[in-house]
Amino acid sequence: MSGEVIRAGVLVTGTEVLTGRVTDRNGPWLSERLGELGIEVSHILCVGDRAADLEAGLRFLAGEGADLVVTSGGLGPTADDLTAEVVARFAGRALVLDEGMEEKISRILAGFARRLRFDADALREANRKQAMVPEGAETLDPAGTAPGLVVATEGPTVIVLPGPPRELQAMWPEALETEPVRDVLSRAKPFHGYTLRLVGIPESEIAKTLRGVEAKRDLSALEITTCLRGGELEVDVRHRDGAEGAAAAVRAAIAERHAHHLFSQDGTTIDELVADLLRGRSLGLAESCSGGLLAARLTRRPGASEYVAGSVVAYSNRAKSDLLGVDPALIERHGAVSPEVAEAMADGALARFEADVAVSITGIAGPDGGTKEKPVGYVCFCAKLADGGRLARDPVIPGGRDDIRERSALVGLHMLRVVLSGVEAPL
Repeated sequence: MSGEVIRAGVLVTGTEVLTGRVTDRNGPWLSERLGELGIEVSHILCVGDRAADLEAGLRFLAGEGADLVVTSGGLGPTADDLTAEVVARFAGRALVLDEGMEEKISRILAGFARRLRFDADALREANRKQAMVPEGAETLDPAGTAPGLVVATEGPTVIVLPGPPRELQAMWPEALETEPVRDVLSRAKPFHGYTLRLVGIPESEIAKTLRGVEAKRDLSALEITTCLRGGELEVDVRHRDGAEGAAAAVRAAIAERHAHHLFSQDGTTIDELVADLLRGRSLGLAESCSGGLLAARLTRRPGASEYVAGSVVAYSNRAKSDLLGVDPALIERHGAVSPEVAEAMADGALARFEADVAVSITGIAGPDGGTKEKPVGYVCFCAKLADGGRLARDPVIPGGRDDIRERSALVGLHMLRVVLSGVEAPL
């Protein structure tokens, strides 16, 4: 089967998401998973816990030609959890009690009641509504207490999932195995593509390169998106069967023109690259303005204990001297934010942790503390190998305090990549 273009919409429910108190993590996650299956996501909508708004969202997505709609949220026991009821009305189905699901929920709640000493009967009564499902719907076993649903309608097939990301993600594979969803997926054309990652380059340069490629060949079959994230530029190229030549031309042009800035051609992140480069080595960190954010990124990955020996957050001058052995006279002479102190901090981390490689960061994150010579955003870095290899930089990083701190951690990662791999520094 050659397949066709299948479209989907994601409908995120929850007043707490709509007002900004909670950040939506489900919409982007679902969009990415759907894209992997060859589904074209047309919209991610967010509505509050109001029946009329939820129903309007469903009707809008159906009117836009969605073959599949995935909802998240609104499946709990309280009065504002309305998704199952609204989807039933949208599908023209009665809401009926699924006794088997009620029993499953009861067993789950009984465990909560015993551990937390809640009234089991009151819990069961409050959560009975979670076992009310549209007639004929396929149910998905709960990862928490709320079951999911798959409802085939005269328009789109609707997948109904709970709001907590952990529960939603756990229930997603089961949703894909249901007959209505498999039927939709069987008609989809798969996407192919790749993600390029670059650092130290503006989007305008990539746009110029793409214009050059487009002058020589048709790129209309490609979906090319660029996204600048905290100093890194992602170029995502997607296409369906038949556009392989155009996609290869784009990759080749970017790799040739921006080789100095291109650090990943297969989507591998800087965190993954650095983790691989550190295998068999030990790393010591010395951070000031970044406040441990570089250590946090490096230790976020499982197995980081194999190469991260330790980290010192030396925020004060005294800490730089007492914990990293930086000469107070050096700080007095050059200032705490200086290439000289950054190198001394790296030397201190190498010695303190008996490490093979060290990275130091010291800077002015603001909003106060800047001068004409050393403005807010001025950050000094030093990456140093125990055998003497060294890379130092002192850029002025734009943005507010949080931007400067987070981008400092990113620059630290790229400094590690460069000093460990021996490539030419793009920073």
